[in-house]
Amino acid sequence: MRIGIDCRLWNESGVGRYVRNLVEHLQTIDRENKYVLFVGTKDREEILNQVQNDNFSIVNADIRWHTLEEQLKFPQILYKENLDLVHFPYFSVPIFYSKPFVVTIHDLILHHFPTGLASTLPFYLYRLKLFGYKFVIKRAAQNAEKIITVSNATKNEIVDHLGVPKDKVVVTYEGIETSSKFKVQSSKLQLKAKSYLLYVGNAYPHKNLDRLLEAFRLVCHPELGSGSRDSDLRQNDIRLILVGKEDYFYKRLKEKVKKMGLEKSVLFYGEASDEELGNLYKNAKALVMPSFMEGFGLPGLEAMANKCFVLASDIPSLREVYGNAAICFNPYDVNDIKKTMENVCFNDLPRRKAGLNHFSQKIEKGLERVKLFSWEKMAKETLKVYECCG
Repeated sequence: MRIGIDCRLWNESGVGRYVRNLVEHLQTIDRENKYVLFVGTKDREEILNQVQNDNFSIVNADIRWHTLEEQLKFPQILYKENLDLVHFPYFSVPIFYSKPFVVTIHDLILHHFPTGLASTLPFYLYRLKLFGYKFVIKRAAQNAEKIITVSNATKNEIVDHLGVPKDKVVVTYEGIETSSKFKVQSSKLQLKAKSYLLYVGNAYPHKNLDRLLEAFRLVCHPELGSGSRDSDLRQNDIRLILVGKEDYFYKRLKEKVKKMGLEKSVLFYGEASDEELGNLYKNAKALVMPSFMEGFGLPGLEAMANKCFVLASDIPSLREVYGNAAICFNPYDVNDIKKTMENVCFNDLPRRKAGLNHFSQKIEKGLERVKLFSWEKMAKETLKVYECCG
């Protein structure tokens, strides 16, 4: 077959990592099919350096996603390549493309959180954009040969909300980076905190960072809750480090931190390389995943691979992916989030030394859990989807 892969989001977070790993491993496992990668000019040189298989070719597609140009011009570029199948690794599929394709739908978060809070647009434009999103994703789901998604929890969402049969949706779990990509080396971390909790991701409202901050304030200042004598010690000893690209939502969060008087306790790291992330995971008290909804929850697996405790929302996708290797809490209950963080930060070490704390088993369970996930396995399962559509 001659298969096209939309690589325009190559260096975007989340979907970009998915695309990069898919292309990397397809080069190794598939020597029969021909691939055409549709790329933006800014990523072309990087992709050329990574393509080592003669069956892979590159075509420029300088078209922004979520635009009218994507709907009208991108299909023309695709048609020129005479493709048997196209893989759109993101829901933004041109509605006028009528040849066979598969689409990866990572989550349906906007179906559950269409409040406008996760947008910088005026409300009426946001509503128009939301209508367009729902139209495009439903049409893509209905017209695709197969839908790929990253968890059974999201598969159930797709079947329920997009009205497609279960056998049309295939689950291919994401993987984690190899340990060699998480080298421990000096970083900004050494200048920022000795004892800290960690969050990795964006600051969209469904990530629930407002409640995380409220819970963390109670960890630092327990006198605001039930009362404690060790608040000064806690305030001086524990930090919360937030890792993610600074944007409108992170800037808004910084303002909230100032209003809460947590400037010294909450540290904004910004973007982190794989090497820096490895350092951050290895030295953290725990990674906290407080989301109301996730498609997969990759940072938790990365943390487990680096022997870091994972504190996670008790939601379907994270229960599915993390199994019993994470410590779960109710994401809607600030006190439950607080207690879970306190148990790891202040109560764990003495009990672990005495061999009485079940938390000590979570590290080993996490290391076993990550063995179930690999990008190579994801690529092999994706190739099977291509072959059944060809």
